[in-house]
Amino acid sequence: MNLNLVLGQVLLATMGLLGVATSSPDNIPKHFLQTLLGIACTFFVARVRPSWLLKAAPLIWGITLIGLVLVLIIGQGGNGSPVRRWIDLGPVDVQPSEFAKLGLILMLGSVIARRGINGKLVGAAAYIGVTALLVAVEPDLGTTVLVFSSGLFILYMAGVRMVSISKFLVVCVLLTAPFGGLYLKTHPYILERFLGFVQGTNLSSTAEVKSHQSDDGYQIMQGRKAIAQGGVWGLNVDERMPKVPAPHTDMVISSIGFSVGFLGILIVMLGFWLVVHSSFIAIELLLRQSPLTRELHFACIIASGAMFMVVSQALVNLCVAVGLLPVTGVPLPLVSFGGSSGVAMGIAFGLIHAALRGVRHISDQSATQHRSLEVPALPFAQPAQVFPPPAPAIVLPSPAQPALEPETIPAPANILESEEPVWADSLPERARAGETYPGLH
Repeated sequence: MNLNLVLGQVLLATMGLLGVATSSPDNIPKHFLQTLLGIACTFFVARVRPSWLLKAAPLIWGITLIGLVLVLIIGQGGNGSPVRRWIDLGPVDVQPSEFAKLGLILMLGSVIARRGINGKLVGAAAYIGVTALLVAVEPDLGTTVLVFSSGLFILYMAGVRMVSISKFLVVCVLLTAPFGGLYLKTHPYILERFLGFVQGTNLSSTAEVKSHQSDDGYQIMQGRKAIAQGGVWGLNVDERMPKVPAPHTDMVISSIGFSVGFLGILIVMLGFWLVVHSSFIAIELLLRQSPLTRELHFACIIASGAMFMVVSQALVNLCVAVGLLPVTGVPLPLVSFGGSSGVAMGIAFGLIHAALRGVRHISDQSATQHRSLEVPALPFAQPAQVFPPPAPAIVLPSPAQPALEPETIPAPANILESEEPVWADSLPERARAGETYPGLH
């Protein structure tokens, strides 16, 4: 396993425990168990070969799709909320949309690795559209945007040109624009969150803060206040933290900033940087393999998709905490309290480890095949003697001879018994052999 990636996961999990302990001490045992379960999922998925994931990708995506359909039928939102995002399984609640992102990554990787992307953009876009549509109906607009952006990022990493991606975006906007007004009318909380975000960023007096305690802008303002009070090194545990809605889930970074200070926020940033760094190393190692087999191509896609899934979700959560985005309900990966999110992120980390393991597996196979082609030397065999090549013969030019007419010369009786003619070209050789010829004395 990649040590940098393991270190990043440990840092994020540790800061998550500190944040939950500061804001909601009663949830520490449950959050600790959820963290251990996420780490266990990481180690389990890291041992799975990409070739098996390639075969099982359609089944995994189908299971997550069934979960998205079931949550629309039997799901619940909690606290009387009209949304349907969780399925009650007794002791635990499962949020299928968290696992739908993983299923989409695996399915797109399988389709692209098996069939390629040339001319198959419509098919790949269909998987993205179906998954995003089911998440949007829950409704969960923040997760819908993350699912859609993850799919587009995978298409980009697969080699689709930006022109084609832009055309796909335009088509999606044109198809969804007529239903935008109806969607906002049936889900008014989305517009309320946006208006609360605009109002909350302009609150200044204490009276205004108290009058907007039910707005989402109040949550953002109180979160920034907690971070500011923490300073660089944080405050003691005895200090009272400002009242922040959802301080252990959506706004957990404000709890970390209050208790550990800006140093704790830097540690969280370091953890996510290690994720990006390790993922790009995995992608680079995969792309260096020659030839790039189907399994390696699939591993490259799932590594890039899992990395984008973690980092994009973290970026959205941090932007909400500092007031750059409205409240979306997106948790901070491996830091926020939540079982489904923790397990899903643990699986995402395991996919990156599995991609790196796929590189080592292919390299070991290549080395084994190379060794099998070598002929082992027998223990009693003698080394072959290698003789140097013969030296080139030195050819001396023959002395110039006067030109003779091609006349026949009778051969001596003591040398040749036949009466065949002998030409003058052979006279020098015979003369050097000591032969005598009449007429040449």
